Amino acid sequence: MSRFAEPMARLIEELKKLPGVGSKTAQRYAFHLLRSSDDDATALADAVRGLKASLRLCTVCNNVTDVDPCIFCASPTRNQRLVCVVEEPTSIATVERTQGYNGVYHVLHGTLSPLHGVGPEQLRAVGLLDRAAHGEVDEVILAMSPTLEGEATASWLASALRGSTVKVTRIATGVPAGADIEYTDEVTMARALEGRREWKS
Repeated sequence: MSRFAEPMARLIEELKKLPGVGSKTAQRYAFHLLRSSDDDATALADAVRGLKASLRLCTVCNNVTDVDPCIFCASPTRNQRLVCVVEEPTSIATVERTQGYNGVYHVLHGTLSPLHGVGPEQLRAVGLLDRAAHGEVDEVILAMSPTLEGEATASWLASALRGSTVKVTRIATGVPAGADIEYTDEVTMARALEGRREWKS
């Protein structure tokens, strides 16, 4: 039997589903919300509803967006023939903070992970492969995290692009091995982009 009233226990259980939120943190969040004004609680609930109702994936690059195509794919000032491939939408902000990249993106929404049942068919790579096959891309930068899964994904994608005329490069080792690209600072990310090399398998 829960130590909390049913609505509180339900909220705590839902909060625990958030990444990095354990039981104690979920309880703190729940009691903070209970003490908040009705307006603050309503604003949070409306923001969550609005997030789910308004956001979708860009039909070109799979970035999370409220307009389709997204601001990068629709921009006339960005190099549409230079594509930086990232694992998750959150990695785009890391690249953008370098202020040195003016191409577009393609988001895979994951990496290859046979242990977790994630194979090539689960990754959102088809749009990129189609664009490459139709000659719409000059260079693909593989900006996956230098983890085992990231390296496997980069290797698979490079192989999948081999039949096209696209130049395939990999970000340099400015990003330390085993690190998550999402938490990389802008200087390290800028060096990684500048030092990218052609993919050789």
